[in-house]
Amino acid sequence: MSTQEEPVMEGLKAELRRESRRLRLDFNELKSGGFIKQTQKDLFTVRLRCPGGQVTADKLHLAADIAQRFGRGEVHLSVRQSVEIPYVHYQHFDAITEELKTVNWSVASCGPRVRVPTACAGCTYNPNGLVDTQSMCREVDRRYFGIPTGHHKFKISFSGCPIDCFRSREMDLGFQGVVEPKLVEELCTGCELCVKNCEDEALRMEGSLPVRDLDKCIWCGDCVKICPVDAMVVDRRGWLARVGGKHGKHPLFAYEVANFLSDDQAFSLIEATLGWYRSQGRGRERIGATIARLGLEQYIQEVIHPLGGEAIESPQERRRYWAEGNLYGLRGGEATRKI
Repeated sequence: MSTQEEPVMEGLKAELRRESRRLRLDFNELKSGGFIKQTQKDLFTVRLRCPGGQVTADKLHLAADIAQRFGRGEVHLSVRQSVEIPYVHYQHFDAITEELKTVNWSVASCGPRVRVPTACAGCTYNPNGLVDTQSMCREVDRRYFGIPTGHHKFKISFSGCPIDCFRSREMDLGFQGVVEPKLVEELCTGCELCVKNCEDEALRMEGSLPVRDLDKCIWCGDCVKICPVDAMVVDRRGWLARVGGKHGKHPLFAYEVANFLSDDQAFSLIEATLGWYRSQGRGRERIGATIARLGLEQYIQEVIHPLGGEAIESPQERRRYWAEGNLYGLRGGEATRKI
């Protein structure tokens, strides 16, 4: 190399170093927008936004097409209902984003913000569903998706019944459908099917009528479904709310904090909880860690009570939702107990 060429080459190398630093910075930021760096150099997994796991046929066709043209012809279905396209080079991000717009689709998010909510089928076609989880999930996604928390990720899920397929116990804020049954005595034939069908032994016969033990009932509505003469009916319907859960290396089970919330009360709870978490959280702690540090009682006093809902105050009230022998550990000032 001649002496004249040396300054030119050094300038090019310096420019390459600056570009490399810029790209590395962008790569770190891209994860917050749903582009997740892979082990392979310059390759990413593109996480698509699928609230409640609902994806139209047109969107699935487009995902397959994008995977063929920009990836390696495969997709990954994540545990949180997202469609993900792996092995995508960062140079294709703009093209993919534009194509997604043609079917009103977008990339999901990562980082310290509200994630895409998850949900079961709910009562739309699942016979176990007590509430409309899908409509609720779509509305929560529309209102709160991507909102920064200031601290860490924030996951919300909706389960349509106490089977809890979508793990409301492992979410920062989880909602589960519940119904309160009522007996229409003049219609009851005393067949005892509701008593025999109750797995929680919350019903017993007194004379010719079933009587409910309110300390055992988990509001599953099985007695309503099994009644052959429609004597057991739904008196009220709503959401059981849980807060402070997470999975991962050090999982936490969420606390049951409110019951029979309406849809509007659930929205208010989400907003109030996010505000409380922003103001009370420290560093990168999840809201469960914030509650463990400050105490569950403070969260209930400052968030649940102002909403005017049916607060769940004591460990005894929560016990009905947990299996015997399960350990509910040292959390938020609450002593270890077997439930």
